[in-house]
Amino acid sequence: MSPRPSRRVMLGSGLAALAATTATPANAAERPGATRALTRARDAYAALNRHFDATDGSGLVREQIPAASGDNRYSYEWPFSQVHIAALDLTAVDGQFEPELARRAAAQEHYWNAGGGTTRLPGYASYAVAPYGSGGDMFYDDNEWVGLAKVQRYLQTGDTAALARAKEIFDLVKSGWDNDSSHAAPGGVFWTQADWSHDRNTVSNMPGAQLALRLHQITGEADYLNWAQRFYDWTNAHLQGPTGLYWDHLDLQGTIEKTIWSYNQGVPVGVAVLLYQVTRDRAYLRQAEQVAAAAYAYYVTQGRLFTQPVFFNSIFFKNLLLLESVTGKDTYHWAMADYADQVWDTMRDPATGLVHFDSAGGTQAIQQAALVQLYAVLAWPRAKWRILY
Repeated sequence: MSPRPSRRVMLGSGLAALAATTATPANAAERPGATRALTRARDAYAALNRHFDATDGSGLVREQIPAASGDNRYSYEWPFSQVHIAALDLTAVDGQFEPELARRAAAQEHYWNAGGGTTRLPGYASYAVAPYGSGGDMFYDDNEWVGLAKVQRYLQTGDTAALARAKEIFDLVKSGWDNDSSHAAPGGVFWTQADWSHDRNTVSNMPGAQLALRLHQITGEADYLNWAQRFYDWTNAHLQGPTGLYWDHLDLQGTIEKTIWSYNQGVPVGVAVLLYQVTRDRAYLRQAEQVAAAAYAYYVTQGRLFTQPVFFNSIFFKNLLLLESVTGKDTYHWAMADYADQVWDTMRDPATGLVHFDSAGGTQAIQQAALVQLYAVLAWPRAKWRILY
């Protein structure tokens, strides 16, 4: 079974103290609009549960509504991880979601391949493993999103098991580094371990750098910082275009796929912010501001946000809020709020609570989860933006 055709279609310093402060109950009414945002996040998540939850007690979800011919029983790991993160984001402002997060975190483990893939290190497979499925190829970016979620959980609550899993995931990620000097632009983390792709992507390198930087902030271990710098520098050298925006990937012959996705702009902003926090070198903060400004012009000012999947935009905006947690500005926060409201007003069916981005009226679980994430984070007080990615 190869899960990636479906995925290709969808692609259409003191953190110990920070962990302690972010574990306290949040005041959702701290900013104007936060109470409404939390209400909308809860409503969107309730609709997700009603329409997508499997009925077998697994905690897993279906890929899309209505189901298409050939759909599996459950979603792939990447969509599920975003459902998991939607519950995580909600717990930051609503402690009543803790049992729901525990249910999703347990279901996340249905994708865990303890035996490992081609590098013989464990990680999350692209599809559920036995007894829920037959597993699938291992993707480094799939694992990085879960690793970042585990770090966020640690920073919210001090959950040491979550931190341990984030470290395991990073061990897998760095095993994906290309060490073959015969390749064009040698280096970079591969997108997948599958033999049908040898691409090295912005999305397999920058989230890896972000995960490494968070682990460095938490542990103080220099090796994490060294790897983060390696991922960041390689991606900047080979996948950042002349406008400052990032292209998608390059292959072993050096051919670059120059599609510009919104999440591939957001994560490098977050990485540069964390590098600034770690090194206190303001050049990194300027890099973050420059990429954020170029991406804002490209997507917001020039009206391209709705050309991007909503689940890419949720990651994009979270990283821009991480930047504004440092700068104290609000431009990107209000753009995020405006975008979320446009999705709610124009893409959501009030009868079902589901968002629809195609004329056929279907909804993917990952789209609904992204709407939850947008509004959940809009309900966060500014002090919590520091733990975003």
